[in-house]
Amino acid sequence: MKAMILAAGRGERLRPLTDHTPKPLLPAGGRPLIEHLLVALATAGFRDIVINTAHLGYQIEERLGAGERFGVRIRYSREGTALETGGGIHRALPLLGEEPFLVINGDIATDFPFNRLPASPDGLAHLVLVPNPPHHPGGDFALAGGRVLTSGPSRHTFSGIGVYRPELFRGLEDGRFALAPLLRAAMAAGKVSGELYEGFWMDIGTPERLAALERWLAGG
Repeated sequence: MKAMILAAGRGERLRPLTDHTPKPLLPAGGRPLIEHLLVALATAGFRDIVINTAHLGYQIEERLGAGERFGVRIRYSREGTALETGGGIHRALPLLGEEPFLVINGDIATDFPFNRLPASPDGLAHLVLVPNPPHHPGGDFALAGGRVLTSGPSRHTFSGIGVYRPELFRGLEDGRFALAPLLRAAMAAGKVSGELYEGFWMDIGTPERLAALERWLAGG
């Protein structure tokens, strides 16, 4: 399975840290956020990685190169202006191929075992949900019988980790658009499976959370 790391965002909530450094290159534990994900993917057996870039994307390419030192092959999907999650994945489809692929937000930290994800999801997508963090108490989606639903008695937070079939994006045109409406439509049709992961996971969306990750890594 190929994997894509979303790295095109501006990182507004992390300013001024992201004024001169793209969010995925912010350091934690002695290495950039995106390198933690690359190491985890390589350890899980992933070898072909696509990274989309926009804001200061040249810095990401200079830092990571073609991926040899991580044991992977990296290809870049360049966006002049960030296309949001849905548009970014759609732009990268020619690099991702015809089979299901993994997509990970470039601003998360986790010890999720990527090698346990389904290579062929039962439906159009398979999402990893996590318990709601303090900054997002209302959650995003419900989970029942292995299916992800738009609503339900117990809602969880989308982790930014998902396996998608290219068919989810069929018929769409190149441009800027969000992923969430596509997922909700697929959920309404019963075509999104999911799981709840209760291990380590953080969304590094603010300087405070970046500092919290640094403390967590320092503690082992």
